[in-house]
Amino acid sequence: MLREVMGALKRIVSYPLSVVFYLFFGLTLLVFQPLQWLGLKLGGAKGHRGVVNLMNLCLLRCLHFLGVTFSFKNIHKLPEDRSLIIVSNHQSMFDIPLISWYLRRHKPKFISKIELGKGIPSISFNLKYGGHALIDRKNAKQSIPEISRFGKTIAKNKFAAVIFPEGTRSRTGEPKEFASTGLKILFKNAPDALVVPVTINNSWRLVEHGNFPMGIGLHLTLEVKEPVAEEGLTKEEILDITEKRVISTIKTQIS
Repeated sequence: MLREVMGALKRIVSYPLSVVFYLFFGLTLLVFQPLQWLGLKLGGAKGHRGVVNLMNLCLLRCLHFLGVTFSFKNIHKLPEDRSLIIVSNHQSMFDIPLISWYLRRHKPKFISKIELGKGIPSISFNLKYGGHALIDRKNAKQSIPEISRFGKTIAKNKFAAVIFPEGTRSRTGEPKEFASTGLKILFKNAPDALVVPVTINNSWRLVEHGNFPMGIGLHLTLEVKEPVAEEGLTKEEILDITEKRVISTIKTQIS
């Protein structure tokens, strides 16, 4: 009974906090739209990247209005002079600033659906001009060449490619089956990239009840798992090991 009452009170409090959160979240996106343009025009790709890093930090700070905290864990030293393929589970849109901010030294670039490439302040600008890949998941003739191009760019510039093999976000934290096509294309076009599994927990609870109200009082975590040593392994074995490492510590609704 007490638990139900506390849950109801928490839900009531989440409404005004969500309004405040969305106000500052929207203002952040509006402010960083022209700042990104200035960064790109005055400082090129490096200047733009610096502005985007600051934007991602601000987006994470907006979560504090919801009483949300976050922490990062990484006991592995990732090389900064080598391209990476970061493979993560996907629970909410906030997975992106979590990865972008924490792994910013590795210049993370994302594979995103093409619909996000226009119409969204700051986000669309970054996806269009920040070296990311925009794919039409319903059109293999567009998506496969785009991921191939993206992989070659990652390899050439020693960037980090970020891919969510589940394709769509998990609504309960329960991991979905990994799709292998995108990863195999990246492996082929960035053969020297180090595969880095990443596990994100609790971000699905932000949108457990939809986009409004938001979840409050949560603790989000990002954990970098042991990179996959490719020597002597087939691509299928690398995929299998990577998936197992990503999902091994996911906390689901059931648990």
